[in-house]
Amino acid sequence: MRIVKNDRLIARNGRIARWTSLGALAVLGAAVYLQFQGPKFLAYSVGMLVLGFAMTQVGMYFSNRWGRSPRPDEQLDAGLKGLPGETVIYHYLTPAPHLLVGPMGLWIFLPFHQRGTVTFERDRWRLRGGGFMQGYMTIFGQEGLGRPDLEAAAQIDAVRRHLVKHMDTSAIPPINAALVFTGDNVRVESVDTPIPALPIRKLKDFMRQAARGNAAPTEAMLRVQACLPAA
Repeated sequence: MRIVKNDRLIARNGRIARWTSLGALAVLGAAVYLQFQGPKFLAYSVGMLVLGFAMTQVGMYFSNRWGRSPRPDEQLDAGLKGLPGETVIYHYLTPAPHLLVGPMGLWIFLPFHQRGTVTFERDRWRLRGGGFMQGYMTIFGQEGLGRPDLEAAAQIDAVRRHLVKHMDTSAIPPINAALVFTGDNVRVESVDTPIPALPIRKLKDFMRQAARGNAAPTEAMLRVQACLPAA
């Protein structure tokens, strides 16, 4: 498997993650300090608390994707290691952050680092269990699941619109998406999900099965790869 990634973007966003997180700590520390300086500083303190919280959210967003190692792209690379050599995975270079093209077809991956049990009930993704640390991370360091099926649909549409600019619409193979949970202690119990959802330890076998069921010819995959950045 060949790996193509936007190293400049990864490095830049990693710096943003570090400096935003440090800045948030400084702003929150200053807000606490001002609280002890008397009532006349209360408005400044509240304003800095709001700013610090906003910076914390931004820092968390960037840190979860680019500030911590192993990053999502590194985890996907490790989970897919051993796939056929004609397979290419693109990180942060296409309209979808993580796009794989190969004998298994076109696959968009949406990685989530969650703990606990993932279910899909009444058209909603839910995360349960995980103990004390799960609750702590949900509040302070872990993003919620939200509606990843809608996000996947948006990314599929973006990739298709990109390919339409470079090749005939009828020649574009089906574009698939999967949720990949990278946490060590995560279980996915629902089977009736709008898109596949699985732990990363099962991802490579899932892709091998997809390759066996892929009806698109190899030439179609090569045409798609020719429409995507080489580096």
